[in-house]
Amino acid sequence: MKMKLSLIGIFFFSVSLLQAQTDDGIMRLTEFAYPVKRENLIIPDVNGYQVLKCDFHMHTVFTDGHVWPNVRIQEAWREGLDAISYTEHMEYNPHSADVKVDHNRSHDLAVELAKENNIVLVKGTEVTRQTPPGHFNALFIQDANELVSDNNSNLDQEAIYKAYVQKAFIFWNHPGWKATAIPGSYEWIDFVEKMYQEKKLHGIEVVNGLGFHKKALDWALDRNLTIIGNTDIHNLIAHDYNIEKQGVHRTMTLVMAKDRTAAGIREALEAGRTVVWSSNYLFGKEENVRDLVKASISVSPAYHEKTNVKTKVRTKYYEVKNNSDLYFELELKGGTGTKRLVLYPESTQILTAEAGQSNLTYEIISTFIRSDKHLQFDINLK
Repeated sequence: MKMKLSLIGIFFFSVSLLQAQTDDGIMRLTEFAYPVKRENLIIPDVNGYQVLKCDFHMHTVFTDGHVWPNVRIQEAWREGLDAISYTEHMEYNPHSADVKVDHNRSHDLAVELAKENNIVLVKGTEVTRQTPPGHFNALFIQDANELVSDNNSNLDQEAIYKAYVQKAFIFWNHPGWKATAIPGSYEWIDFVEKMYQEKKLHGIEVVNGLGFHKKALDWALDRNLTIIGNTDIHNLIAHDYNIEKQGVHRTMTLVMAKDRTAAGIREALEAGRTVVWSSNYLFGKEENVRDLVKASISVSPAYHEKTNVKTKVRTKYYEVKNNSDLYFELELKGGTGTKRLVLYPESTQILTAEAGQSNLTYEIISTFIRSDKHLQFDINLK
């Protein structure tokens, strides 16, 4: 009994000692503090490739953005991204009176923090010519300070060439961003055709922030260019995207890579294994979108069957499961069954189908495999 009382006394003495050490007269009101956690964006592997969540177009105070470089790493970690790139404008530095112009600086400041947070940091820049021809991101560069910073139109070709000789992966940004302000700018212009013919153009940004550039998707598909989507974020992500709401995420490029490295990302970009994910929509080459959907959706064997007493028609019941954080909206196009299915992230829906069918054909209207075409997808029935 004495031993028990001694132990109790030691316990309360330890607690009071701990309180004495931590209670400095300030009560910590941490209930409303933002929890330190990373969102896990669930997307299954596709054909043995990891699906990496990437944003290859963003800015900081080192050009016309409003945040210090470390903030972009913190945002990427919290939101479940795997890779980002700072793509500061080469020719536009509105904060130069307050921030020293060094086109490598935002990247260099973030290198260690990116390593600590397991974020792949791709070195990049934005070649910001007048529109037309427009803006082009160059990824995997060596030294941005060696590129052209003069916006004189006579140097447009040289600006691209300088990035090209650094073995950059180059894509055309937001082709339609000045469509109404500058007539003729949202076309497949001669400058871009020359880049394409000389193999200096490797991709097109078909979604920029919250805007889908429809013609850009068709151009990329017709020329086998890699399909890209990014935020082009200047402010805080939480300022432009309602990320506190369930299911909301930034615009990003889903890269199907052999491994989670810069080299793995580059190989996948060059091979064109990408799908853009923005809002509830997927954009990409048909084979890539189809493979991603196949990896994400599974269908159970029939678990129930009943016969209509009047018509004698037998109906089978199935479970359709979305194994990802993607969103799929399906409309029936072939067969007899459930007319519309909405597969919310990581959820299951019940599908009914008339017995005797091997499959139902749906159109996934939350996908774009051309500007005017959605993916046709068969659900096999067992």
